[in-house]
Amino acid sequence: MSQDNLVGRTVAGYKLLAHVGEGGTATVYRAEHPERGEAAIKVLRPRMAQDPVAVKRFLREAEFGARINHEYIIRTYEYGEADGVYYLALEWAKGEPLASFLTAAGRLAPPVAARIIEQLGTALEVAHRAGIIHRDLKPANIMYDQETQTARLLDFGIARDAEDNPADRLTRAGFFVGTLQYVAPEALSGELVGEQADVYSLATIAYHLLTGVLPFPGKSPRELFQQLLTQSPVSLNDAVKGLKFPPAIEAAVMTGLERDLGKRWKTVREFAGAFCAAASNDAPGKKSSFFSSLFRRSGE
Repeated sequence: MSQDNLVGRTVAGYKLLAHVGEGGTATVYRAEHPERGEAAIKVLRPRMAQDPVAVKRFLREAEFGARINHEYIIRTYEYGEADGVYYLALEWAKGEPLASFLTAAGRLAPPVAARIIEQLGTALEVAHRAGIIHRDLKPANIMYDQETQTARLLDFGIARDAEDNPADRLTRAGFFVGTLQYVAPEALSGELVGEQADVYSLATIAYHLLTGVLPFPGKSPRELFQQLLTQSPVSLNDAVKGLKFPPAIEAAVMTGLERDLGKRWKTVREFAGAFCAAASNDAPGKKSSFFSSLFRRSGE
């Protein structure tokens, strides 16, 4: 279909003003609502609307988003079927995808990276407490407002409920979901993954923020796949010639990238707390509110 064929139409009270993006299953529009004002509307493509699995996955994304309400997560307003289409209405977020910001800005100083990881860690902690595993953490799924230095999580399109019955899964066994550059090694088998998979992806994002590169140098999907399964990631201090970080920062990131689940941080609380504390120590006079308050364990 033409990318702009719904512009000018009204869906569930939202007037679609402009096409802003699209993926394999849905198209996104900037819209206006008489009460909510500006919003983003995600519309399932007509051909996908004929696929019961695609519809169920689309509505599940909406349900997951509606289940959690937090300042670092893009708010879900409503969803369903209206005016002949399946739609998802979201808060219109200021800023740009973190991926676009990083392309222009390059690698970030540890305190700036820590602020982003702090916010994403907070958002993920809320999602995990609600029983939701994101499974597709990457800069393209994060909105970043440079003016306020705020990162916000979006796109629960391939998230799963931690209580999912394997028999009810929407992904066939043996097929992994996620983005290869950021996916945890254990996800490559297509098996259900837990919170530690999100820890791995968040650690990969931290690595990218600090260095501007990724932990594995593979150039093709096949090469990356093999490296993830058989090799250790490039050490943080070996990622870019001449770029060095304090041992605590490197240890926090590389522990998050451990293939062995027994050695990897168990929760985003552990990883983000360690990373933010290390980055704060690297910035004299600064302390991580994330580490010292929200993720402080009771009794410590």
